[in-house]
Amino acid sequence: MHAVTEERTLELIELNAKSRENKGKGAARKLRAGNAFPAIVYRAKTDPAMLSIKTSDFVKIIREYGSTGLFFNLKVEGSSGKDKIVMLKDVQMDTFGLNYLHIDLLEIDMDTMVTVSVPVATIGESVGVKEGGLLQIIRRELDVVCKPADTPSSIQIDISELDVGDSVHIEAIDLGENIEIPHEVNFTVITIGAPTVEEEEEIDEDEELLEEGEGEEAPAAEETAEE
Repeated sequence: MHAVTEERTLELIELNAKSRENKGKGAARKLRAGNAFPAIVYRAKTDPAMLSIKTSDFVKIIREYGSTGLFFNLKVEGSSGKDKIVMLKDVQMDTFGLNYLHIDLLEIDMDTMVTVSVPVATIGESVGVKEGGLLQIIRRELDVVCKPADTPSSIQIDISELDVGDSVHIEAIDLGENIEIPHEVNFTVITIGAPTVEEEEEIDEDEELLEEGEGEEAPAAEETAEE
């Protein structure tokens, strides 16, 4: 099966940051109290850089672009060096998923292969779904390995020929020679489950009450006759 990748021109989103020296829970709480949160940039040949990101700026980016496959043109306030190209690797949020606690960024080379999580989407309407089957997307994101410029915004899988009981496994998905999906087992990505049949017995309550009433009156009638 050949999956379709939604092509796009790589967009570098501008991300502003400040350098920070203090680390630990106390320093992080102080940042968050001031509408910011800690971040760290991992680099290949130098030590990681500790930064702080303005929360409102990052929330605006996530609302507009989502949280997967993001590449940034990182501008560090006061830095004399040129801007860095980084990708979003990890996001940590609080227990309720309301506040950003920390993000990890990775400095990248545009000619180097990177691993990116890409959302899975479907095309068409399954034959099995038309018959009452249930579409189940088991893996809503897939990791792909490619150069940053080749990163798709989504992986679209045609399900129109899938019947009830059919599945799409990872080895059946071909994204072309420039994009690889690493995997060790042939896991399921999409399946069409059997329809669930719920048999409901409808009971006329008035009729049931009437039958119960007749059943109670019968013994009384027999007792009257015996008397």
